[in-house]
Amino acid sequence: MEKKKLMRSNRGMIAGVCAGIADYLELDPTVVRVVYALLTFFTAFMGVIAYFILWIVMPKRPI
Repeated sequence: MEKKKLMRSNRGMIAGVCAGIADYLELDPTVVRVVYALLTFFTAFMGVIAYFILWIVMPKRPI
């Protein structure tokens, strides 16, 4: 069994964070983006800070 790694995707809209999470969880990136947007809205925009942290911490997938 191959071990999966959480990495930013090359097919992302802004930084590839949501698309990378979608790849890791084997989901559609649109679903992850909608869930992220709802969580950001309902948590007083704390998701924006989490997004920037993930942008810095997650390595970019090699091309």
